[in-house]
Amino acid sequence: MCGIIGIVSNSPVNQALYDGLTVLQHRGQDAAGIMTCDKDRIFLRKSNGLVRDVFHTRHMLRLQGNMGIGHTRYPTAGCFSSAESQPFYVNSPFGIALAHNGNLTNTDQLKRELFETDQRHINTNSDSEVLLNILAHELQVAASGKTKVDPEDIFSAVAGVHRRCRGAYAVVSMIVGRGLLVFRDPFAIRPLVIGKRIVNGKTEYMAASESVAIDVLGYELIRDVEPGEAIYFDTEGKMFTKQCAEHPMRSPCIFEHVYFARPDSLMDGISVYKARLRMGEYLARKIQRVYPNHDIDVVLPIPDTSRTSALSLAYHLGIRYSEGFIKNRYIGRTFIMPGQKQRKKSVRQKLNAIGLEFKGKNVLLVDDSIVRGTTSQEIIQMARDAGAKKVYFASAAPPVRHPNVYGIDMPAADELIGHNRNEAQIAELIGADWLIYQDLEDLKEAVRKKAKLPIDRFDTSVFDGDYVTGDVTDTYLKLLEQLRNDNARSKDVQSGSDAEVAEVYNG
Repeated sequence: MCGIIGIVSNSPVNQALYDGLTVLQHRGQDAAGIMTCDKDRIFLRKSNGLVRDVFHTRHMLRLQGNMGIGHTRYPTAGCFSSAESQPFYVNSPFGIALAHNGNLTNTDQLKRELFETDQRHINTNSDSEVLLNILAHELQVAASGKTKVDPEDIFSAVAGVHRRCRGAYAVVSMIVGRGLLVFRDPFAIRPLVIGKRIVNGKTEYMAASESVAIDVLGYELIRDVEPGEAIYFDTEGKMFTKQCAEHPMRSPCIFEHVYFARPDSLMDGISVYKARLRMGEYLARKIQRVYPNHDIDVVLPIPDTSRTSALSLAYHLGIRYSEGFIKNRYIGRTFIMPGQKQRKKSVRQKLNAIGLEFKGKNVLLVDDSIVRGTTSQEIIQMARDAGAKKVYFASAAPPVRHPNVYGIDMPAADELIGHNRNEAQIAELIGADWLIYQDLEDLKEAVRKKAKLPIDRFDTSVFDGDYVTGDVTDTYLKLLEQLRNDNARSKDVQSGSDAEVAEVYNG
């Protein structure tokens, strides 16, 4: 999962891009990058680390220009080298930069086509660099013989990307000296919104993964980018748009609402906060059905994402809600970390129990989801160590039973605690007195209810194994498991470079 942002303005954009990336930091904590454009020159700064650590005053001063794109990354493809952080850049044709959120499912095929047919060279293992080169080739074909690109050439190139690329991709791309291009895959799996503001009578535009970045930077939210749609903003403040896919279908990833997105964001016309409130309400109804005579004394969320659902659940059960864990906000996500030993160690560093909320009580712990089960197991043991009589566990999402192939870092099926196990077996493994999951249909209804845009379907592949792009085979999943299991990730971390990348290109 990654965060992307793009701005075309009438004044320097370096500070706005930085501020936007800090708001999107939750979407990627491994690396960050910004590329800006000043007429025909571009400036790049990217490296491993958090936004605040990657960009210092000296870097910001070099990021000149009124147009730029930015990216926060955690890797689901490639490795952990800073050379694979984004944005990426190619100088032909015209000079194109790109930042991407998602994951291509036919990367190997595209690499062969780029080398054998398009005669383009790939320098990294990143599918984002592949996507950039596909876009560049298609634009070169569309604008053949021209010295100036026009919107129709750009839309023709995006249509070519849609014909060739499979998987999930939300993209911000910069054509040097000309404008900002944004587009989503034909299923709109990963989120992307656009906004505008008027400064001194001139219109400025931006795009971002989540609407919260639009709000924080003082822009007005226009709308979500439609599935398969491409939008081009030129440097004169004009906006052009076109549907570039043959059979678009709005099928956003439902896990965004469960876990990844900030609660103050709107995605595809849906309030993340309201969706999570309804998740808690529907989960409370299930508890009342399955355990009508429950003896829960207190509902405790596992910080931070589950708070909204847990509060709603407690309200609809008529049970006291309280905070039982204090979170150290300077420890990264545990399910992203390579290796079970490191993951288990991190849980104790990240959370500490408030003993008074546990001693002598029957507690219901609420989490947004259970992925590997490592965190759940450790937290339940922490609750018992703090004096809880009984520990019940509720997940606001259904069991995660299948690998994700669209940009979320949990591809190996045998690492998922829900894979080939029933609820009783999972409860025993994590040490809960009982465990209850959200029903999938209830989750869909919780997210879809009161949506302002028509949702054709959700990508719920991690729960039901139904991959919306229709091209995910058992062979592909086995290959992913080999590439992205804990052993492979540990090797990637050991071999990944920590070298700083700071470059200036002349377009």
